[in-house]
Amino acid sequence: MKILHCCLSCFYIDNYNYQENMLVREHVRAGHEVLVLASTENYDAQGQLSYGAPRRYSGSDGAEVLRLPYRSLGPHALNRKIRAYPGVYQQLCEAKPDFIMFHGACAWELLTVLRYKKNNPSVKLYVDSHEDFNNSARGFISKNILHRLFYRSIFRKSIPYVEKVLCISTETMDFIGEFYGCPQEKIEYFPLGGKVFDDEVHDENRTNIREKYGIQADALVFLQSGKFDKKKRLVEALEAFQKLPRVENIQYLISGILQDDVKAEVEVLLAKDDRIRFLGWKDAQELMQLLCAADVYVQPGSQSATLQNSICCRCAVIVDDVPSHYPFVKSNGWMVHGTEALVKAFDAAIHAFQEGRLKQMRSQSLSIARQLLDYEKMAHRLTS
Repeated sequence: MKILHCCLSCFYIDNYNYQENMLVREHVRAGHEVLVLASTENYDAQGQLSYGAPRRYSGSDGAEVLRLPYRSLGPHALNRKIRAYPGVYQQLCEAKPDFIMFHGACAWELLTVLRYKKNNPSVKLYVDSHEDFNNSARGFISKNILHRLFYRSIFRKSIPYVEKVLCISTETMDFIGEFYGCPQEKIEYFPLGGKVFDDEVHDENRTNIREKYGIQADALVFLQSGKFDKKKRLVEALEAFQKLPRVENIQYLISGILQDDVKAEVEVLLAKDDRIRFLGWKDAQELMQLLCAADVYVQPGSQSATLQNSICCRCAVIVDDVPSHYPFVKSNGWMVHGTEALVKAFDAAIHAFQEGRLKQMRSQSLSIARQLLDYEKMAHRLTS
């Protein structure tokens, strides 16, 4: 099958484990012919947003990638919001896809894909949406002009022609249904997922990382990762962890980048406790290995796809108490809101570890991952 992934409403970053990467990777692995149309947005070596040159090349996930520049319709900031690109229809005609996955419901080029679908009605078209009121339509202009008048108008034209609108969370389902006006029969839950390793690979990753960082095999390891700003609540998590009586044989690993609004506070907290280790930015492969080495993944702040990856790597979890997380926390972790709840969650995790219950919680995470989050199964679900 010829598959086209349109990453024109969002970025497509080589060597990462985002949804776009994982689905492309699994479709390539299944033997499909895959093309990715993407913007020139990328990450630099420090994990910061940057822009590359338009080009065609073989991507890290095994598919051919064509990066297109924005149409110059005004200032760059405006072009980033309109998301129009030159030559998209021509590329569709040359690729002749049997299946199109349009990532992100907010882009001018959805109209171009609709034109191709109308002219080629046998093509299957799916639109996936990551939008909700936590990350979109938050201000007056964004809500009433950008989303209500522009994006929503384009999206509603697509409704008769798409097989399904795939929503990554229950909050996204509400946003697409209530604000964008998508009929419920077109909406399907399609969460962010991850790679589920077999026992041998998981155990090898766990052993290698613990040996690399000098962590005992029987130690309890917490892990928090990301590009840390105040919304990630790293400071609050570390303060909560340090409020507990000191227990040895525990490590708190931090992987990522410290933004200026938290850097000074975090560095003070790091200096207070030698059990807390800042490892810096890690690429997607080593982050997955770190997740295998951890026992509890900590995400008390803004949402990240690393949560689902952590569950696939058999971590118990401590996560923010929001509706999007409800499907992923079922006897395998703790949902928290506020510092007091964080303290209680860390204390409960330590007791679960000491009493031997944490292994069962980690097994429950693996069960959830196999049922709900395995990208191999999710990619096959799209093409079957």
